[in-house]
Amino acid sequence: MKRKSISIVLAAVLVLMALAGCGSSTPATSQAAPASSTAPSAASSAAPESAADKKITVGFIVGSREHVFYNLIEAAIVEESKKLGIEAIVYDGELDANVQSNHIDNLVAMKVDAIALATVDAAGVGPAIDAASASGIPCFTFDSGYDSDSIICHAGTDNVEGGRLGAQEALRLAPKGSSVAMIGNPASASVLDRQKGFEEVIKAQTDVEYPFFGNYEGDANVAMSLTQDWLVSKPDLAVIFCAGDPAATGALSAIKAAGAKTLVVGFDGNPEAIAAIKDKEGDGQWWVSEISQNPALIGTTITQQVHKYLTSGSVDAKLIPIDPYIITAEYIEKNGL
Repeated sequence: MKRKSISIVLAAVLVLMALAGCGSSTPATSQAAPASSTAPSAASSAAPESAADKKITVGFIVGSREHVFYNLIEAAIVEESKKLGIEAIVYDGELDANVQSNHIDNLVAMKVDAIALATVDAAGVGPAIDAASASGIPCFTFDSGYDSDSIICHAGTDNVEGGRLGAQEALRLAPKGSSVAMIGNPASASVLDRQKGFEEVIKAQTDVEYPFFGNYEGDANVAMSLTQDWLVSKPDLAVIFCAGDPAATGALSAIKAAGAKTLVVGFDGNPEAIAAIKDKEGDGQWWVSEISQNPALIGTTITQQVHKYLTSGSVDAKLIPIDPYIITAEYIEKNGL
């Protein structure tokens, strides 16, 4: 009986100890409660930082990575995007409006903050741009534009003025009474503007004839074929104004193959043009002048305008023209190019 009483007492002591232990955990939880109550404050303080540091994602579509000019624009876009903290997604437009439209659709599905592209066929890619704009994504163009209210800002060469400069160079180089020609690409808005400027000057004068215009469709091989045909019918063709360096490259090949003396005025200002003009004993015998763009400035400018719009709601101007200039052997020597 005594042993049973002792057991009962021990059991009671153990229960009391257990209850005492449970009681000691309550302050720990209550301490934890204030700690957890500070969590919203921490989240509140983190929220503004998250908004301020929100990554801006922009989709860029260049005309074609097959062209040095667009590669130089892309390099400038990537470099400027890094400086501004933009995540740049860059696609190759492959000189195809359908390809560009598909890229735009993909970027809309990715919910990027903005889209900027060099249109290769404004009419063909226009519906995709309008649809992206209607979905709430700001759209920009560079180099080659799209005339629509869907476009927030365009940055590119003053191509009409570039065409005028090309005509002035052709008239400077062509003897009076000779003939000049132009190789263009009307599907491209920028090249169409060059044709507009060139023909504005050429058709307003009577010193030289203008018997040939050809569409090279952005393909150097087509430019070469056009030139071959022209030289067959007019071997003394004096000057060809090429509205893009790939066209100049194709025309030069045909001129050299035909043994003709036709001179070339190119357009873009790509490294191969400068190298050709510098080579006075070689390609510089034919490729003697270049209307130069500034692809690095085009890429930098459009990236800055996209960033400015996304962070402030405004741009410097809806149209930002970048002046072209003439490069000759004398210019190259004077400027140490």
